Amino acid sequence: MKFLFVMDPLARLQIAGDTTFAIMLESQARGHEIWFCEPRHLGLEHDRALADAWPVTVRRVVGDHYLLGPQASVGLEGFDAVFMRKDPPFDMDYYFSTLILERARGGTTLINDPRGLRDANEKLAVLNFPKLTPPMIVTRETTRLRAFLAAQNGEMVVKPLDASGGFGVFHVRQGDPNTGSILEQATNLGRRWTVAQRYLPEVRQGDKRILLIDGEPLCAVLRVPAPDDARGNLHVGARPVATTLDDRDRVIIDTLGPHLRDNGFFIVGLDVIGGWLTEINVTSPTGILEANTLYNEHYETRVVVQLEEKIQRRLAR
Repeated sequence: MKFLFVMDPLARLQIAGDTTFAIMLESQARGHEIWFCEPRHLGLEHDRALADAWPVTVRRVVGDHYLLGPQASVGLEGFDAVFMRKDPPFDMDYYFSTLILERARGGTTLINDPRGLRDANEKLAVLNFPKLTPPMIVTRETTRLRAFLAAQNGEMVVKPLDASGGFGVFHVRQGDPNTGSILEQATNLGRRWTVAQRYLPEVRQGDKRILLIDGEPLCAVLRVPAPDDARGNLHVGARPVATTLDDRDRVIIDTLGPHLRDNGFFIVGLDVIGGWLTEINVTSPTGILEANTLYNEHYETRVVVQLEEKIQRRLAR
């Protein structure tokens, strides 16, 4: 099979923890042809979606982890699967990329579905399941944020709608003399939509990342924040810890799984804190390599095997 990975520049990858790179390596090991491009290399020829892409060979050698072949203009229908794995921010460039990928619908398997990527903001998609989420508001007004802070017993978390990896996430406490500055920064003086959620003290025990493949659980990693940080993001110092799925996790998975699968979400990362669903990560969720280390597994193999089966089902229709 032939796979295209639309992603950030290969030279910037931190291969020790990059899930996309692990999937590329496994695809190559299973004999599939892998290609690479950035979103800016996508385009249309009338109604035909194409990419000015490179065949690529990858290996797990830091600083020398990829080798590009000659660039070629290839129609997306020539690939068995196209992975959209560009990290946020979800800006206008990202939006237009999904519109171009949309033109390939029916001609290839799109991972994740571009229509779903447009509709499912990672911070707001949880509101499709309000009974599973902590109290939250979305606003650009600092007065509303202050009122919400007071209503949540003086603690909340604020974060931007369009970022990832813990960027712009603040734990806000009532009475902190920096509160005004934090809220001005979060809203960019009223020009940026900001999400505020009730602060969940259980985050100190860990932010659970549950990876789903086609709506079914693949693995889970508990991300324990550093002592001097409120964020459970691994690349800012959180520590990965082995975990299990409890009854509340199963309720969340059973509720979301069919919805995600029906809307074309093949790879999804759910973030759960204290039994509450806080984010649904659909753009480029990570965690496979940490899970591999914790459980002595190779979860990327299961990802590629399930993708192969998904493609075979599509071709058989």
